[in-house]
Amino acid sequence: MGQEIDLMHNYPKTKRDVSGRGHTKTEADRAIARKFGKEFFDGTRDTGYGGFKYMPRFWQPVIPDFAQHFSLDASSHILDVGCAKGFMLYDFKQLIPGIQVSGLDISEYAIENALEAVKPDLVVGSATELPYENNTFDALFSITTLHNLEVDDLAKALIEIERVLKQPGKSFITVDAYRNDEEKERMEAWNLTAKTMMHVDEWKAFFKQVGYTGDYYWFIP
Repeated sequence: MGQEIDLMHNYPKTKRDVSGRGHTKTEADRAIARKFGKEFFDGTRDTGYGGFKYMPRFWQPVIPDFAQHFSLDASSHILDVGCAKGFMLYDFKQLIPGIQVSGLDISEYAIENALEAVKPDLVVGSATELPYENNTFDALFSITTLHNLEVDDLAKALIEIERVLKQPGKSFITVDAYRNDEEKERMEAWNLTAKTMMHVDEWKAFFKQVGYTGDYYWFIP
């Protein structure tokens, strides 16, 4: 198993009211969000992002940390599992000219509305059956995505991550987690789409049990 490391520390933090979100979200809202269609990406905040648009201030401060941590350069090939509209991969290409990028997302809507510069590199698919050959990628990222799977499918996804990497340990994921009862309550209020949320110690035990060798960190609102 890899290390707990916050490679997202330069990603801008939300200023939205986390505690109040749970009082306005319904199970119907969550059901709509979990379809990952237009309502999730470009509908209202009740069912998702409330407009999912490219802004360089989000990923451009993060990419250098990713690149340094995994020694990425123009010869590297990376995969983003849960790439949405390809914003992170676009910034990779801007900051590391020549790098080869691939992205996968369950959402047909997201891929259809991806940035044109990376759309040819993206496919619709599931993290449980990655449509790539063994030993394909130099590094793999999956940011706030895998927790949207039930726990058995999540285990399959982690095994798939191991399969498509050239070297064990060359991945970084973030998942919904909590460290105490207060954080658990906030997470339950915030969550729209996650089907698997665990205490950080439970996550670590799960990673070890499945055989995940990559690095990881937590999304805690």
